[in-house]
Amino acid sequence: MNIQIDDLSSRETQDLLRLHLAGMHSNSPPGHVFALDLSGLKVPEVTVWSVWRGDAFCSIGALKRLDARTGEIKSMRTHPGFLRQGVGRLLLNHIIEQARARGLRRLSLETGSGPAFEPALRLYRSHGFSDGEAFADYTRSPFNQFLHLDL
Repeated sequence: MNIQIDDLSSRETQDLLRLHLAGMHSNSPPGHVFALDLSGLKVPEVTVWSVWRGDAFCSIGALKRLDARTGEIKSMRTHPGFLRQGVGRLLLNHIIEQARARGLRRLSLETGSGPAFEPALRLYRSHGFSDGEAFADYTRSPFNQFLHLDL
């Protein structure tokens, strides 16, 4: 598999991003979706990567720099045709490595609660992320949860 920086211009990337946003909205209460849309991912403090197996598009994920020491994982989504094949694990490892290489000391993420979020939560926790407090501009609610990994 090949991981590359994604400029968000391909149809495959945009289609998976639309699927990701639709999934977030269908599994979250109104006002509790903090997933970035295409314009939110195109800002300078965000780097997006995609995973390809040959010509097949597998996954996307992003790292948002919050400050000199902290980053946030955004927009992790695997194409339905590549679920449970290690693609998410591969990309998460890459993002963690990139965060370390950039001198970040902590990675954080915000996600929802409920069955739709359990596979992602298992993946993050298997990489050492642990539950913690709200960060950046987020506010804790009964729906969302926050995970952190000290690098």
